Amino acid sequence: MGKLGGAADGRGGGRAASRFVRALPVLLIVGGCAFDVTTPPNFTASPLFAAAPLIAAPLSSFRNTLVTGGVAVAAVVGLHLYNGTSTHVESVTELITVVTVAVLALLINRVVRRSGRQLASARTIAEAAQRAVLPVPADRIAGLHIAARYEAAQADAFIGGDLFAVQDTPSGVRLVVGDVRGKGLGAVEAVAVVVGAFREAAEQESALDGVARRLERALTREGARRDGLDAFEGFTTAVLAEIPHGRGVVRFVNRGHPEPLLLYADGDLARIVPPEAALPLGMGDLGAWPDRTLECAFPPGATLLLYTDGLSEARNAAGVFYDPAARLRGRIFPGPDELLDALVADVRLHTAGAATDDMALLAVGRPAEGQQDRRRTVGLVRRPGLPEERTSAGSGRAGP
Repeated sequence: MGKLGGAADGRGGGRAASRFVRALPVLLIVGGCAFDVTTPPNFTASPLFAAAPLIAAPLSSFRNTLVTGGVAVAAVVGLHLYNGTSTHVESVTELITVVTVAVLALLINRVVRRSGRQLASARTIAEAAQRAVLPVPADRIAGLHIAARYEAAQADAFIGGDLFAVQDTPSGVRLVVGDVRGKGLGAVEAVAVVVGAFREAAEQESALDGVARRLERALTREGARRDGLDAFEGFTTAVLAEIPHGRGVVRFVNRGHPEPLLLYADGDLARIVPPEAALPLGMGDLGAWPDRTLECAFPPGATLLLYTDGLSEARNAAGVFYDPAARLRGRIFPGPDELLDALVADVRLHTAGAATDDMALLAVGRPAEGQQDRRRTVGLVRRPGLPEERTSAGSGRAGP
């Protein structure tokens, strides 16, 4: 999936920069002492001594900040005694300045630490909200291997408008991956509505198109309840999948969402293209037609990948979109977890860590005969000479 050395080098450079910044207060004090000793008495290094506790304040503990400020003050006093200038007005002014800055640094440290505790509390609440709205599915459901990832584009964000859900039902294992239009709390609220409606409909509806209709009605009710632009244009792209128990097939209903991918055990790949385009959920007022369910073979050893457009629309510095089919075709993965780990790492390399949209990924593997639950010893393999990308065609394996 591409070499990860660049990412590792970046992390190593970041750690080196962090260590340098943390050592900077000591370097400033040592440099100030050297400057004061090697220059005439009318030259002063007080700005360096004053800067030391200010730099330590947001990075170190209260104790370290106090020690840094004390050492800076002691250095100023000692140097003036050494130079015989301790009674000069300029020397007293410099000492008062450094003491004042050291006290301010302690106050800054207190404020930063309190803000850090508040941020940690907010992160804990956000994590709890994510687990409540988008619980991580079990690793094994009805004999299938399941893996899911949610990658937020915004730093320190945990959840946005992308969604996924897996439900074991009498009709089989049913899945949904979707993308709600919009951002912020409104999108999160809509995600909760869609996931809740899916879980209920997946248990009660006998056919996958019935689940899609239930989601359509839920989004319509949600749009009527919201005000302004959201009430008129609110919609969700989604793809629903159903894997019947004991059968080697998978069924799809696609409502304006990026096409799923089927990765076969030999490295071949098929893009699951719907028989005709369909409007996203929540836009039923613009047109009505029956949902078309597409059925494809899902043989042992194959892996189904569902994703949001945060993956397929991730761009590099040149504006080139990430193409998951081209990147995955011909590659063999030990299981869904390894597939998603490699995808996330590859997208980060492609975008240089500058993704602009959230990304939800859901992978489902049908284990082959005798396959272990977790095979983590097999590396990524690219098989050369495979045919060009395939697309879905009827209930058999994807044809050219």
